[in-house]
Amino acid sequence: MSILAKPQDEARRILEASSSRDVVLKLLGGIAILTRCPSANKYGLKRNYLDLDFVGHAKQSGAITSLFGDLGYQPREKFNAMMGAKRLIFNDLENQRRSDIFLDVFEMCHKFNFRHRLKMDSYTLPLADLLATKLQIVEVNDKDFRDMTSLLLDHEIGRSDGETVNGPYIADLCANDWGIYKTFTMNLSKLRSTVGGYDIPPQDAAVVKARIGELVKMIEEEPKSLAWKLRARVGERLPWYELPEADKQVVVGKLE
Repeated sequence: MSILAKPQDEARRILEASSSRDVVLKLLGGIAILTRCPSANKYGLKRNYLDLDFVGHAKQSGAITSLFGDLGYQPREKFNAMMGAKRLIFNDLENQRRSDIFLDVFEMCHKFNFRHRLKMDSYTLPLADLLATKLQIVEVNDKDFRDMTSLLLDHEIGRSDGETVNGPYIADLCANDWGIYKTFTMNLSKLRSTVGGYDIPPQDAAVVKARIGELVKMIEEEPKSLAWKLRARVGERLPWYELPEADKQVVVGKLE
């Protein structure tokens, strides 16, 4: 079967093919949130989806490369040669779309090791990790706010994974890294102020705001590590995040 035009259909095709080969891949990013959140297709929360994002195991890097080749993708050859222990990119030239695969570790503005989180759900990373990968974005934009709003509208803050956002897990991430704490709480504050801008019913906006408040309370009440306290003394005098380099889009011809 050739590559499918709709990204959500193509994501399912990739995941079914990976499962048949015992290759571990889980969705993250916008398509993952669309998969888990009915509200992502409602109100003003709808958005366009371009690329596909996955997390897999570094030890299966070769198997992942073979899988995407068999599924009709072109490797970003120079990038994969240099970064293949941590990250792989494959291009869908027909649909001008790319698939980005993080290997065990997701590293953008902040760094998260998902190696032990990859078998907890059938198709996606756990909800808390989907939220974390959005909250960690320093230069957060409108599509990220839409995704986070959908996620918190459709799922309660809980104390475990599954169909709730694991609040203690998020709080623990923040308690052990002041930089993560700073970015997460900054973006939760911004998110609270944007919720009313997506034409969602007032009662739904109130639900999202209440869940933001619940999550912030958990974060603030979680005992902080010594490393957190030492870094907090430095505060914003030193950068607490990385800004990822802008990456090239899908290109036709020789892929670098």
